[in-house]
Amino acid sequence: MELEIYQVDAFSTRPFSGNPAGVCITPQALETATMQQIAAEMAVSETAFLARDDYRLRWFTPQAEVDLCGHGTLATAHILRQTGQLAVGESVVFTTLSGPLKATARPDTIELDFPLLVPDMHYAPDNALLDALGLDASDVSASGTFGPKAMIVVEDAQVIEQLKPNFQALGALPGRGVAITAPGNGKYDFISRYFAPWVGVNEDPVTGSAHCALAAYWGSRLDKRTLRAWQASPRGGELQIALTAEGRVALAGQSHTVLAGKLYL
Repeated sequence: MELEIYQVDAFSTRPFSGNPAGVCITPQALETATMQQIAAEMAVSETAFLARDDYRLRWFTPQAEVDLCGHGTLATAHILRQTGQLAVGESVVFTTLSGPLKATARPDTIELDFPLLVPDMHYAPDNALLDALGLDASDVSASGTFGPKAMIVVEDAQVIEQLKPNFQALGALPGRGVAITAPGNGKYDFISRYFAPWVGVNEDPVTGSAHCALAAYWGSRLDKRTLRAWQASPRGGELQIALTAEGRVALAGQSHTVLAGKLYL
């Protein structure tokens, strides 16, 4: 069996930055076990699988399926545009575990219509989690959860940039993912990093799904409907964000294809 396979650096305009995603497009859906094996073989944070017959889109880390993935969705829409299946001004709606997700091709970006995840700020991270992250309790100004994931706010961007988590200790604790965020430096409204060793991704370079919650927090805190964000991973990535009148979040970004070929099974 031959499958179309791509690797795309999402939320980036150049190779070797942003978040790499695998994209596998097939006439009909593959078996779940096969998708998981391909994701492990691709060995990037997520691989997206699109079935052409019903436009069902699924995302897998090397170890697990996830219910929402921003950069994998962006990368898939980018490939559709690159291959002539999505023209500027047109939209495509994917069927996903998080409901219908729309991607629209703009002249310079692709815009994703995602759910807004308002974090529950009644959460206090324990000392074990802070120690594993390399944070001191005095660094933390606020904290919350969105689904099974945690969000921790600090006020100094340098604290985030200098973090060196102990991933072995972090992965041994209960969890699914943790976003650390701080106010930006003027060019950006806020910055963040995201860690998820529980699903085989120590640090995710650019995490669209986490920005569904970060947008809700920073939009409220800054009283802004449009935001510009930087994910301060070693690869780095920029997101343009808008809170919509429909109570959702629009995430816009660019992508760069670094690999296109055939996968032989």
